Amino acid sequence: MTHDVPSRPGDSEAALGAPVRVGISACLLGQKVRWNAGHEKDAFLVGTVGKFVEWVAVCPEFEIGLGVPRETLRLVAAGGDGAVRLVARKSGTDHTEAMNAFAQQRAAGLAADDLDGFIFKKESPSCGLFRVRTYSAAGMPSRNGQGLFAAALVAACPELPVEEEGRLHDPRLRENFFERLFAWRRVKTLLAGRFSVGDLVAFHSREKLLLMAHDPKSYQLLGRMVAKAKGRPRAELAADYRKQFMAALAVLATPRRHVNALQHMAGYVRDQLDAPGRAELAQAIGDFGKGLVPLIVPMTLIRHYVRRFDVGYLAQQTYLDPHPKELMLRNHV
Repeated sequence: MTHDVPSRPGDSEAALGAPVRVGISACLLGQKVRWNAGHEKDAFLVGTVGKFVEWVAVCPEFEIGLGVPRETLRLVAAGGDGAVRLVARKSGTDHTEAMNAFAQQRAAGLAADDLDGFIFKKESPSCGLFRVRTYSAAGMPSRNGQGLFAAALVAACPELPVEEEGRLHDPRLRENFFERLFAWRRVKTLLAGRFSVGDLVAFHSREKLLLMAHDPKSYQLLGRMVAKAKGRPRAELAADYRKQFMAALAVLATPRRHVNALQHMAGYVRDQLDAPGRAELAQAIGDFGKGLVPLIVPMTLIRHYVRRFDVGYLAQQTYLDPHPKELMLRNHV
C-alpha cells in the first residue's frame, strides 16, 4: 500500500525528481494491523514526514495470513546452533518457515522497487531492528534479537537507510536517519545513470562539508577514489563509491565536526563581514559547540551570508540543506 502525497516545490524535491519512497511498518501509519487490532500511529511520521515521502506500508504478520486480532508471537532460540524460531506464545504454533519465505520474497521485491529507506516498529518479532526479546527454551528473555523480516531486508539491502521508530525520538538519530535517506536518493540517482567522472567530481564536491561533519577519513577515502576514477569500470566505481558514501553518513555527526564544517564555511565570508558581523558569526558557532543553541542557529546565519554575498561554492553545498527544512531536524541538534 502506498500513501500518495502532493509534489513539493522546495529545493530538495526539485533536485531529487521522483518522490522519495520509504518503507514503513504499516501500524505506524495508523493501519489497524496489530495483534490486538490496534495501531501505533506516529504523528510526526504521518503528519510531517508524510508530506515529503511516498510510504510503502508492510505488515509481515498480517501479510503471511495471520488474522487481526491474532495470537501474539515471540522469538525463541531453538537448540545450540543459534537458530531462532517465530512461535505463537500460547498455542506454540511455529510460523518460522512462513515468515522467512515471505520476508525473503518481500525484501527482494522492495530491493528492486526503488526504495530509499525503511522505518521499522520497535520490539516486534517480525519488524524489530534492535534488541528484540529472544526467549531461551527455559523461557528466559534476552534483548539480543532482530525481527525476521527486518533481518531479511537488511541482508537484501545492506546500504539502505533503516531505523526504528522508537529511536527516531532521539534528535541526533532522527537527523542522521533523514540525512541518510535523502543522501541515498541523491547518490543512487547519480550513479544509476550514465554518469561521467566529471559528474562524480561535481557530486563529491557538493557533498564535501556534509561528509566532513560525519567522517573526515571517509571523505578523504572517497576523494582518492574519485581522483583515480578515470578508466575504472563504471559499475564497479559506482558500487564502491556508493558503499563508502553511505558508510560515511552512517557515522553520527558530532558537535566538534559540525563546528569544523561551520568554521570552514565562515572562512568564505569572513573577509566580507565587518568586525561585529565576524564576532556575531563566531559567537553563534561557539554557542552551538557549547550546546547553548541548536545547529539551526549558526546554519541560518551562514545561509544568510551565502545569499547576501553570493558565495557560489557554499550555495551548492548539500550540507546547508540535506533534507526538507520543514522537518525542522536541525532545530533540536
